Amino acid sequence: MKSSKLFQRFLPPLLIAAALTACTAEGPKPTVVQPGPPGQSSKVLPADEVPRSDGREYTDADVRFMQGMIRHHSQALRMTALVAGRSASKDLPRLAKRIEVSQQDEIGLMVRWLRARLEQVPSVDSGHDHQSGDLMPGMLTEEQMAELQNAKGATFDRLFYRYMIQHHMGALQMVEQLYADKGGQEPEIDQFAGHVDADQRIEIDRMQKLLAPMGG
Repeated sequence: MKSSKLFQRFLPPLLIAAALTACTAEGPKPTVVQPGPPGQSSKVLPADEVPRSDGREYTDADVRFMQGMIRHHSQALRMTALVAGRSASKDLPRLAKRIEVSQQDEIGLMVRWLRARLEQVPSVDSGHDHQSGDLMPGMLTEEQMAELQNAKGATFDRLFYRYMIQHHMGALQMVEQLYADKGGQEPEIDQFAGHVDADQRIEIDRMQKLLAPMGG
């Protein structure tokens, strides 16, 4: 019994001493590997420099990226819908179909991602932006869309390539902005952004090669 009372008497000072020792002990600080934008290396940051939120793995930047990319992709689908009956090329309809299928699939993925996290899903026809200030990077103005809609034959083909290259370049800017805003840390977002970046670059290269013989 006496030894038990002695232990209880000295327990608080012992705990305080242990806590002080733990606080003053020097040790390696925890770090976090932050993925870089596609094509760039990752960064190792001190854990205390990584922004903490409300426990979510994703960030507001991720939500903005997904919502904005849905609008961005929706306009691309408006553009591919114009090809039938206007194009004079054998290559363009095949390319447009590839873009249509891939971007429809990606819209489905983005919608599911947002719904799973109870975030707002923009309507598919949000690709109709009447104010230039509302446009995502690379998106066509309504005047440019009207110009494309009214074109025929080789003129349509040239405009389509030029405007879709512009549109795809905007998507690359959006991916860069995602990482600049400290987004893309969630594995699913990081993988999706990398896929968008790689896919858009392949299609840009293809369209530039098809456009070159037409006078650029």
